[in-house]
Amino acid sequence: MSDTALLTARDIVKTYGGTHALKGVNFEIHKGKVTTLFGENGAGKSTLMKILSGVEAPTSGQIILDGAPVAFSSTVEARERGISIIHQELSLAPNLNVRDNIFMGREIRTPYGVDFAEEARQAKAIMAELEESIDPLRLLQDLRLGQQQIVEIARALSVDSRILIMDEPTSALSASEVEVLFTVIRDLTSRGVSIVYISHHLEEALQITDYAVVLRDGSITATAEASDINLEWIVRNMVGENFDLGSPPRGYPFGDVVLSAQDVSVADQSSADRSVVDHLSLDVRAGEIVCIYGLMGAGRTELLEAMAGRVPVSGGRVVLKGVDISRMSIADRIAHGLGLVPEDRQRDGLVQSMSVGANLSLASIAAFLRGAFLSRAREQGLVDKMIGEVHVKTAGGSAPIGSLSGGNQQKVVIGKMLATQPDVILLDEPSRGIDIGAKAEVFRLLAERAEAGLAVVFSTSEVSECLSIAHRIVVMRRGKISAELGPDVTKEEIMAASGEAVIA
Repeated sequence: MSDTALLTARDIVKTYGGTHALKGVNFEIHKGKVTTLFGENGAGKSTLMKILSGVEAPTSGQIILDGAPVAFSSTVEARERGISIIHQELSLAPNLNVRDNIFMGREIRTPYGVDFAEEARQAKAIMAELEESIDPLRLLQDLRLGQQQIVEIARALSVDSRILIMDEPTSALSASEVEVLFTVIRDLTSRGVSIVYISHHLEEALQITDYAVVLRDGSITATAEASDINLEWIVRNMVGENFDLGSPPRGYPFGDVVLSAQDVSVADQSSADRSVVDHLSLDVRAGEIVCIYGLMGAGRTELLEAMAGRVPVSGGRVVLKGVDISRMSIADRIAHGLGLVPEDRQRDGLVQSMSVGANLSLASIAAFLRGAFLSRAREQGLVDKMIGEVHVKTAGGSAPIGSLSGGNQQKVVIGKMLATQPDVILLDEPSRGIDIGAKAEVFRLLAERAEAGLAVVFSTSEVSECLSIAHRIVVMRRGKISAELGPDVTKEEIMAASGEAVIA
């Protein structure tokens, strides 16, 4: 297979007003190879990929495809030239079924209309390739987030692409689903398809890459072949230093039990005869940081959502500061001192049409009401305070929420819940889709709040995160707790308790 550059981006500059998102970037995509693009949130990765896939046009610079200059005015033009993209944030229609999402905008037509049967057949074949048994006629909104991500991947695979850009394709996938995707990637590259791969899962990305490119502050800081790099090389070129995700805060006693799940069960929404959380009990004390680890489908998300009131408990009860909150509304639970940072920040954590400040103050709005009137001064005071405390990088509270990087959007979601002054905060995959620097900042913030008495419960599917700031690691398997471990446990012990295969 030829190792020549199929596509070259030359001196690409992209400005938004006075902001230089890309500063003369030179980037190559090689035929039949995986080029992995590393960088922190806001480094310009997604901006570069949007330019290559026709979503946006460069301010200046040139794209060379097959040896000739090209300019794409839309994703349709780019797709016609064989370039497709899987976006970081899902671009699907929740009210449509899987089949219609996969073929949306490029339906298979006959003289008699859309050939729905053929679309369903092809959708089922792609799902089989991805080792998924998702019904093509099932509504997207009825799927869990990881399955929705599989549909997004299937949509891209259904196009006969020469260049496939994958922007955070595994952020909601289980370890087994990631392995299947990697098998598909290897099959695609063996057939000459070029892959551009973006991921904040650094160790995972090292398994699949042929070429590594690091983007920092809109500029390329390093390029190398996979044989010449390791994890330390990536981190050093991304953030300028090698650091870890922190350690459990120590030197203070835990307080009383503030949150207690007592014999809690949660029914499977698709099958009332099955429980996704099965008679589970868990106590969390003030100042304690508890990590909940488990494979996809272990019940992590359902447990957190049941405690927060997003899904009902089918058995048992949830007790907050001695009060049974099992039948309380979400708003009443927040008022009583419990907040949830959901897994899908775009859909459940943020209002995209609102500003940064409006999102930050949304859960605390009742505190600023005086009768029918809103105290803007008090609200602005809270917004300014939270922007400083959670270190949101923004032009100000009036900035659009969409102008922030993924890491800073996540800080806004966390800040929104911290603004309610909770006693307990639940975080479902708090590092999903954010870079190592932003991840370290989020964990540092949680550690600081725990030292001040906040009870923190976070779920993760990354073993390394279990070994960061958690005082206690709770491993879930098939809706039950399979192990409770201390911070000095090994990765292998955590994986074994979850039922995950440990590769020597």
